[in-house]
Amino acid sequence: MGTPVSQPKYIIISPVKDEEKYIETTIHAVLRQTARPSKWVIVDDGSKDRTHEIAEAYARRFDWITVVTIRRDAARQPGSGIIRAFNEGFKLVRDLEFDFIVKLDCDIDFQPDYFEQVMKRFHEDKRLGIASGSYLERRRGKWAPIKMPAYHAAGQSKMVRMECFREIGGFVASRGWDSFDEIKAQVAGWKTRHFKAVRFYHLKLEGSGIGFLRTSMMLGENYYLTGGGPLFFALKCAYYAFLAKPFLLGSVMMLVGYLKPLLVGKKKLATDTEAKFYRNLLNRRIVATISRIFPWPREIKAMRGGQDVG
Repeated sequence: MGTPVSQPKYIIISPVKDEEKYIETTIHAVLRQTARPSKWVIVDDGSKDRTHEIAEAYARRFDWITVVTIRRDAARQPGSGIIRAFNEGFKLVRDLEFDFIVKLDCDIDFQPDYFEQVMKRFHEDKRLGIASGSYLERRRGKWAPIKMPAYHAAGQSKMVRMECFREIGGFVASRGWDSFDEIKAQVAGWKTRHFKAVRFYHLKLEGSGIGFLRTSMMLGENYYLTGGGPLFFALKCAYYAFLAKPFLLGSVMMLVGYLKPLLVGKKKLATDTEAKFYRNLLNRRIVATISRIFPWPREIKAMRGGQDVG
């Protein structure tokens, strides 16, 4: 166990819906933390199983855990529904003093020093605004790390410095929220990232809650809403055509998800400045990938005595 570098205060808000299979694992993970949250608000978003009952049992035992219930229909609402539930929980703590806020799903597990380690990274970099650990999912019987862009913090366990959270106006209650918050933060001069050395375990496959086809469609809509450009999206669709579930159809559904809001002229989340920043960010990822695959520019540069080519 590491030695805490300071004693910052953080609060957790967990939107949950029908998580009776996993919520107790997450609760035990939080109870084991070497750096315990000041407050944990669990927002039950209309669960039809024993999620509320399990959460309430722990809230009666620990006065820093509070359970809030939202009555709504039985359908799972990714994106907008999740953040609306998060915002209901935030109402209970917005007047308290704390340094960090965490959006935490209740289908994950992590080591006892998880939050201590993440806050240590914040302490080391005062311009770090949004961060998480990296995560693993169980694939073919083994825990496999899920690849993410270096600047992306996993939405399942996202910690935000309160100064940054207020500057970006919190999380927007829309699909695409967990990319848009990072775009806004970076435009405002904050850093966002995940840390590979700090890990957590996602206990169910991404997309299994609403179905993989619906997830693919949502990814396309998210890309439209955040203002991404056509080149990166075309490459993303090509990638999904071979690797997403189900084969090829996942890519088609992603394209449908992108075209649907485009054709009706749905307003994007990103301003022109934010969209331009995001497109440039994605284009740099393309260039970096090409450079890894085709290292010839560096070889030519070496042959010419280190002089730039062209």
